[in-house]
Amino acid sequence: MHDESRRIEERVQRLHDQRIKTAVYAATVPFEVEAWQAPGEPVPFEEAAAASYEPFSMGTPWGPPWGTTWFRMRGQVPAEWAGRRVEAVIDLGFVGDWPGNQAEALVHLTDGTPLKAVNPLNQYVAIANPARGGESVDYLVEAASNPDILADNFSKTTPLGDKLTAGDKPLYTFRAADIAILDEEVWHLDLDVQVLRELMLELGEHDPRRHEIAHALDRAMDLLDLDDVSGSAAAVREALKPVLSKPAHASAHTVSGVGHAHIDSAWLWPIRETKRKTSRTFSNVTSLADEYDDFIFACSQAQQYEWVRDNYPKVWARIQESVKKGQWAPVGGMWVESDGNLPGGEAVARQFIHGKRFFMDHFGIETKGVWLPDSFGYNAAYPQIAKLAGNEWFLTQKISWNQTNRFPHHTFWWEGIDGTRIFTHFPPVDTYNARFSGEEMSRAVRNYQEKGGASRSLAPFGWGDGGGGPTREIMERARRLADLEGSAKVVVEHPDEFFAKAREEYPDAPVWVGELYLELHRATYTSQARTKQGNRRSEHLLREAELWATTAALHAPGYGYPYEKLDRLWKTVLLHQFHDILPGSSIAWVHREAEAEYARVARELHALTAEAVAALGTGGTRVFNTSPYDRAEVVRTADGTPVYVEVPASGSAPLTDTPPPQPVTVDGLVLDNGLVRVEVAEDGTLSSVRDLRAGREVLAEPGNLLRLHTDLPNYWDAWDIDKHYKNRYTDLLDASSVTVVEQDPLVGAIRVERSFGKGSTITQTITVRAGSPRIDIETDIDWHETEKILKAAFPVDIRAPHSSAEIQFGHIQRPTHTNTSWEAARFEVSGHRWVHLGEPGYGVAVINDSTYGHDVSRTVREDGGTTTTVRLSLVRAPRIPDPEADQGRHRFTYALLPGATIEDAVAEGYSLNLPLRVADAAGAPEPVVSAEGEGVTVEAVKLADDASGDVVVRLYESRGGRATGTLRTGFPLAGARITDLLERPLEEAEITDGAVAITLRPFQILTLRLRRG
Repeated sequence: MHDESRRIEERVQRLHDQRIKTAVYAATVPFEVEAWQAPGEPVPFEEAAAASYEPFSMGTPWGPPWGTTWFRMRGQVPAEWAGRRVEAVIDLGFVGDWPGNQAEALVHLTDGTPLKAVNPLNQYVAIANPARGGESVDYLVEAASNPDILADNFSKTTPLGDKLTAGDKPLYTFRAADIAILDEEVWHLDLDVQVLRELMLELGEHDPRRHEIAHALDRAMDLLDLDDVSGSAAAVREALKPVLSKPAHASAHTVSGVGHAHIDSAWLWPIRETKRKTSRTFSNVTSLADEYDDFIFACSQAQQYEWVRDNYPKVWARIQESVKKGQWAPVGGMWVESDGNLPGGEAVARQFIHGKRFFMDHFGIETKGVWLPDSFGYNAAYPQIAKLAGNEWFLTQKISWNQTNRFPHHTFWWEGIDGTRIFTHFPPVDTYNARFSGEEMSRAVRNYQEKGGASRSLAPFGWGDGGGGPTREIMERARRLADLEGSAKVVVEHPDEFFAKAREEYPDAPVWVGELYLELHRATYTSQARTKQGNRRSEHLLREAELWATTAALHAPGYGYPYEKLDRLWKTVLLHQFHDILPGSSIAWVHREAEAEYARVARELHALTAEAVAALGTGGTRVFNTSPYDRAEVVRTADGTPVYVEVPASGSAPLTDTPPPQPVTVDGLVLDNGLVRVEVAEDGTLSSVRDLRAGREVLAEPGNLLRLHTDLPNYWDAWDIDKHYKNRYTDLLDASSVTVVEQDPLVGAIRVERSFGKGSTITQTITVRAGSPRIDIETDIDWHETEKILKAAFPVDIRAPHSSAEIQFGHIQRPTHTNTSWEAARFEVSGHRWVHLGEPGYGVAVINDSTYGHDVSRTVREDGGTTTTVRLSLVRAPRIPDPEADQGRHRFTYALLPGATIEDAVAEGYSLNLPLRVADAAGAPEPVVSAEGEGVTVEAVKLADDASGDVVVRLYESRGGRATGTLRTGFPLAGARITDLLERPLEEAEITDGAVAITLRPFQILTLRLRRG
């Protein structure tokens, strides 16, 4: 037989694209359309319904950036269409096929009932099937003219990312609004041909099945009447039945499909637009559920459900009904799909607490798994946190984006830093927006790493990255692929069912230990520094407010614990931990609003803490220590006078001037407090840091070296930092002034001022205080650079085989060498409050109050010694998607801690991030709790969420070793229980001599619920 593959393939493609697809709608009549442009922000339906509309013609430009145009569409189904399937078809002037970042609309009935959204690949709204003929159709359509921020493939900056700079020029041209007959036979033929053609093209050239499909399609096309596609469609479909009905091989891979609509809670659009995206997508989903009984949709992010509940009650009611029918599956159990690296440990716990409670309260469902397909890497504490929240499985997909190394598993047990394991899946289809194309199905099978051990994988299907969701076409593809020779088999099912089957099939799946590091998007540890700083400070202010509110609730008669306010503030912070807000990868509008929200949160939390402290009594001055460690340090009074005080952990002490161990001396540019001696060079670097206790020089080279690198990644400016950034740099060594600015027995400080680049300035105050080896570097930057990154380097004379960086509820060790490609790929990593370097007998920590990104490298000197360098990433200047990212003022502090153990790093990390609070207070209650035992660290103190009055304490082992100790209370203790994160009892805790006995494995998290006597 002669090879006619090319002729057949080209024939099928042309007939499908030009004749079959264009005949799906048999006839159309246009709507009569009127329009009203809403002024400013979106308006409620009632206001739009009462507005005055003007005639509107097709082909007319509409929609200023971020605007809302309401269209009234009226029409009538022709009488002769009776008995046919009739739909409205609306084309707003869509660009491309991605629904997430362009024109979108929600269609309403005139009584305000939302029907369905329209977007590029989902332009229809059902009218009737069968139609009666002659019936009137009257819609109000809320159309959002969101700009296409991704235009030009991220190659150009754009002012469209903020309504303040976007202008008002119309973005779209309305193409069509019609009432149409859907020719169901042609529509099904369209899908038959698509599925077979795509499968054919994925099969090998020597696979008989490929040629069988090709010749079947060729013969079927002979039956297509080009003058009467509709009339011949049934015959063509009949001819294709034999190749569509051949069953899959018995050993075929099984793809478990679940509907999905990844809606970023903010990204290339603001939060206010996400609220509308949820209504549009969820309307689509519930409409599809009515049409397909076998459809199941998985949806995470409790925050988005709450938006729909509060703003679109009719859509909310439809969701509740779909959940009852089993077609809608709440998953994930988190408030939002947060970033996987940057939120603090307690914040990750609260993501699960608030998320799971929402689903239990509103649907009576406890979610079983973690659904985080799109975050930029996942910290190694997740397995334990997830299990303590009652989760059984973990799903992610983003690791498929690795730049260097291919992740070796798709189904595996993920082991965290404490030893907890959770069953994890990483879909080999490599997308969370699947549509069951032939290419996707082939990729899922080809990629699957577990061949021979397991035979199934998950595929979230539906349009996402801004919503849209599954379509009827995707459901029809799934039905055709359920059992088709040459393809993987598709079954639509709940994720819980998939994970149960996968675990049963593969109980001895391989184990991955430690973080799931994404070898891409490393700049998200640094971009939009003010957003990250707002998060860090909010987390610590929440801790502070909860501790002192609990103290006041226990000891101040009449004080009411602010449950509702704290709940609301936590949810605000959790929302902004979404994986495109906190990482700094959103448009300008998002980050402008985030900074304003963090400022509001800070004001409210300071006020709540002040109220709690005042409730303890006034008439004196006390110092309040929110840290879980005792502190002896310098604090300043209201007039700025330094005072050395000693304050117990989680407690308070009167503001009395305690003599320090040794005063600070300042001699020229040398600061000395008897613990460390710091020499500042004329160029503003630290020329020497001598640890006087150990009798050794800490630095191998000048420290606090500020290096400005050119930073233009290959792609994804706000997300990525590529390795070549290291090759071009300028060291900032031209200090305009280096002066002593404080010389007191308690504080010595030297200020360094620099100017550089495009008018940028840096002012740094290097401070040594009595009684502390910590050297603080308070930094004030006025930043005007573009496509640059600023690093601060500390090259220390330590031979450290690994660095230790704080993560959630513990720390992670990373090699300082680059023996393998896996280690070399970690050239930029994340950490929380500290990074520690150590050799036997000696260590140094670098501590920060709002910095996450850093790198660690090592070199061997000519004298044989080893220099290990920690460099903090201070600020970047990407231009896409926010052309003004990070411009302006930044204020933060980082510190060098010589002679530090891991315990010292933990304690000083808390201290730097939780400044002592000086307040007018007379009461001196005992600390709510006091932990005894090395490594036993209290992370949160609060009242139980059920308002029972019980005290909840969350603690963890922070050194990485076993710990034993006790937890004593500052109130009569009647009983104690160990609970899960949701404060549900697991077992009774042992009480000895009025204190709770504590035994912890390395990095174990323990939640205790304490009943008051």
